[in-house]
Amino acid sequence: MSAKDKIDRTKLPKHIAIIMDGNGRWAQKKGNQRIFGHQNAVKAVRETVEGAGEIGVEFLTLYTFSTENWNRPKNEVDALMSLLVATINSESGTLLQNNVRLKTIGDIDGLPKDVKKNLLELIQKTEKNTGLTLILALNYSARWEIVNAVKNIVSKSKTSELEVDEIDNAFFEKYLNTYGIPDPDLLIRTSGEYRISNFLIWQIAYTELFFTPVLWPDFRKDDLYNAIVDYQNRERRFGKTSDQLKDS
Repeated sequence: MSAKDKIDRTKLPKHIAIIMDGNGRWAQKKGNQRIFGHQNAVKAVRETVEGAGEIGVEFLTLYTFSTENWNRPKNEVDALMSLLVATINSESGTLLQNNVRLKTIGDIDGLPKDVKKNLLELIQKTEKNTGLTLILALNYSARWEIVNAVKNIVSKSKTSELEVDEIDNAFFEKYLNTYGIPDPDLLIRTSGEYRISNFLIWQIAYTELFFTPVLWPDFRKDDLYNAIVDYQNRERRFGKTSDQLKDS
């Protein structure tokens, strides 16, 4: 039985988030520069998007470029930005054909103009699609998102009356980039690292974490499906006991 056949379609994670890690190490193992790994990671993205869409996952968030990634060597960052534009353009037809809606989180105003332009154009082209929602985290970090939310709340308080008691979880979430998007049920990190790396810190409070040694360029549909099977074998209690879940 294949990994896909083991999946219970009635208990799918609604939202899967992925930290795509290991491109550089994959390239170095093959005696190439790091950008070679990024170039070969496009197939992993394509397979993951297709795989999630095929089984009915509703939301897929990919950690594409963090605010900390600007600290990498300039030639690598420049190559990544060029690759991002090329990938957006080349994959646009596939997204439309597969009914995928594209969204983004992060400070896209801080991206190069051509990247932002191509990104916004594709978001507009796919906005009426009703299948999988693909969310690219670009120039994103969780700390930036939280600080930005606080700034916006403070700004609101200067222009209108705001009572302290109004600020609860639901209120705060309205100021996050992910407002209107359900929290991830499953977070996958590739390459064998066991870190969150400043990704969706608020949103993953009760997310199930899955770590795999597979380097991202080698990640395929079966790897995604195996992670989902593992997820479905877990008990999600959200602070309750097992007995409480049985009684509910």
